[in-house]
Amino acid sequence: MNFEAMLPVLVAASEENGGGLAQKMVNLLGGLPPMLIIFIISMIPILELRGGLAAAALLKIPMWKAVGVCILGNILPIPFILLFIEKILNWMEHCKIGWMNKLALWLKERALGEKSQKIRKYEFIGILLFVGIPLPGTGAWTGSLIASLLHVSRKKSVPAIFLGLLLATTIMCIGVYGIPALVRAFR
Repeated sequence: MNFEAMLPVLVAASEENGGGLAQKMVNLLGGLPPMLIIFIISMIPILELRGGLAAAALLKIPMWKAVGVCILGNILPIPFILLFIEKILNWMEHCKIGWMNKLALWLKERALGEKSQKIRKYEFIGILLFVGIPLPGTGAWTGSLIASLLHVSRKKSVPAIFLGLLLATTIMCIGVYGIPALVRAFR
């Protein structure tokens, strides 16, 4: 297949991967400094690093400035998730507030579902790939949740999550900075 013919498809895919939500968050946080916007977006579950880098590209922040801020924003909540999420979910599960109970059960089911069995089997590489391949429903938040609920040792989970973030960063930088640059070069 012709590379030039593939470019529009690749650009559309890179824009969809967190681009729509990232645009909404950029609009919502519009009055804040751009670097703070991408930091906050990178901390939010679901958006995480993917959304932060997509927002950085939308805000025209150079890749070399955005990467560190997005990684820091995404990694900041991880120690808290690894250390406290199981206790928090157990408390929520027994809470008398109905939606908290439902949320805790939903998160546990999601974390211990189908995807978790592969992570349980392969532990380090499973977490690394789960965090590192930027697909919907994956990322450092969910990877940390799964690692915590599966009782994967922190000696394995912390480096796997960090390396997964580096892999996701590389993939997303290619998607939100590299592919659009190629498209502009071929126009």
